[in-house]
Amino acid sequence: MVRMIHISSKDDALKELEKIGAEPQGIKAMLPKMQSFIIHVEGLECKVANIMKQEMLSIGGDVAVARGVVDCSIERSDAIIMGTVKQIEKLSRKIEVQPFGMRSIAKELQDLMGKTSRVSFILKTPEREVEIGGRTLIMGILNMTPDSFSDGGQFSSVEEALTCAVKMEEEGADIIDIGGESTRPGSDSVSDDEELKRVIPLIKKLKNRIKIPISIDTTKSIVAKNAIDEGAEIINDVSALRADQKMTELIASTGMPVVLMHMRGIPKTMQQIDVQYKSVCGDIISFLRERIETAGHMGIGEEKIIIDPGIGFGKTMGDNLNIIKHLKEFRVLGRPILIGPSRKSFIGRVTGSETGKRIEGTAAVIAASIMNGAHIVRVHDVSFMKRVADMSDAIARS
Repeated sequence: MVRMIHISSKDDALKELEKIGAEPQGIKAMLPKMQSFIIHVEGLECKVANIMKQEMLSIGGDVAVARGVVDCSIERSDAIIMGTVKQIEKLSRKIEVQPFGMRSIAKELQDLMGKTSRVSFILKTPEREVEIGGRTLIMGILNMTPDSFSDGGQFSSVEEALTCAVKMEEEGADIIDIGGESTRPGSDSVSDDEELKRVIPLIKKLKNRIKIPISIDTTKSIVAKNAIDEGAEIINDVSALRADQKMTELIASTGMPVVLMHMRGIPKTMQQIDVQYKSVCGDIISFLRERIETAGHMGIGEEKIIIDPGIGFGKTMGDNLNIIKHLKEFRVLGRPILIGPSRKSFIGRVTGSETGKRIEGTAAVIAASIMNGAHIVRVHDVSFMKRVADMSDAIARS
């Protein structure tokens, strides 16, 4: 019998080799040959692209470049590197001694290989260490807003919201994410005082009622500061620290973990501005990499950062579907991936369902996201999505 096997990780490769009884030394040598990567490098000088292609061909791999590279009739070209882990490791060693700035390309390749192989993380909050990677974590959404797209005006009092949060914990939530300002398309910002009035009384009471971390969904440093003072342990900033410069200073000084999300524009205009991407995943990865680096320069360590590609924030339906399908590409950033598709309009467009009837569509997206590398899923329907995550984890991590 001849069949194909699918190897998606080093662990998969190890299991297959052990299954056939390969020698330990043979396993060590063959593991890097069993995983293949396809890597896109942008804007190489023509002479650099030529060198990389020749070096990769010499070790059995290949590099695709633009027509005109061979005779240098063009100045620059993108390149697609194709090879096994072993071949790419060899390529990086070969080019790190070459001229024309190739040492930096070699370092980037080495960093990429290291980051994409990460499977687990420890996120330190002021009160605990959160293990990420063993199973998918559930972030329950609790909006204290009158105008959120799905659950605006759900609670008429803090006590009602408190009851809901406690129930989410009982249903399997690992984090409760509290927001006091809607970020739906077309929404207006609210004042600092209004947002504080919506979220702080709830956080103050909730802190003594649940054992799981509270996340504050805000772009305002004053709201984040008050939430931290009352016990919030994670900042979820949809602006990726761009809306309020003091937010970066606050996070750096307190050591708080932060979610950095991609969004073009602001919620008021994000679906009205130009949402054309050269490459939706490539552009978002570039944006998030820049935000991680900027945060680092301001004193926020990488180990404090979670990334979110921003489903529905300045994206078309096709963009959202592509992000889910190619979510594994975000592993190149070496950070835990949070995804928040719950009840969003692209699900309604695909299924023809109204906002309150998108649970099946959301479940499908959650399952696909977990299979493609999501570490945390942000959802409204905790009990239902917890079961979806458990089943998806059983398959993805079998």
